[in-house]
Amino acid sequence: MRPVLIWGAFLVLILWPFAMALGSPQLAWREPVYIAAGFAGVLAMMLLVAQPLLAAGLLPGLPAMRGRRLHRWVGGTLVVLIVVHVGGLWITSPPDVIDALLFVSPTPFSAWGVIAMWAIFATAVLAIWRRHMRFQTWRAIHMTLACVIVLGCIVHAVQIDGTMAPVSKFVLSIGLLAVSVPIIGRRFIDQRERRL
Repeated sequence: MRPVLIWGAFLVLILWPFAMALGSPQLAWREPVYIAAGFAGVLAMMLLVAQPLLAAGLLPGLPAMRGRRLHRWVGGTLVVLIVVHVGGLWITSPPDVIDALLFVSPTPFSAWGVIAMWAIFATAVLAIWRRHMRFQTWRAIHMTLACVIVLGCIVHAVQIDGTMAPVSKFVLSIGLLAVSVPIIGRRFIDQRERRL
């Protein structure tokens, strides 16, 4: 029964915001490219909730090794979704994207999104170079970047008045914090104990 409850809670947490976004009145007069860009962002945040659970092997029926393998694939998918998200916004409004990338946008959510984007790209590069680094160093950098990604994505999503419905994105953000903080915190504690 416990695995069913865990999977049920996880699926409701990530699929409810997506369903709410599908009915968003914000989509009524938007171009298809803008809608695709918005949903790429929504999907990225949904997948982000799965990342710590996969890395820690906490989803029932997914052994630790399989979970870590899926964690890497989901990480690659996140990179693609972010490229689609930013690329679609570039097509619909290049000046806004340039302002965001240069950190001169008047909208504060833009800066948080860009910070999270670069942290995701840095994590992808770090994953490629993993075998060339000491594991402890790699893990410390990876966990630090994970903190930046989680914080950046949550602030970006909560501040923006976009595709996601206010209540569902708030619940998704709380869920992301709830699964990320204990897992990332435990990894940092483990890292520190190994050094002592």
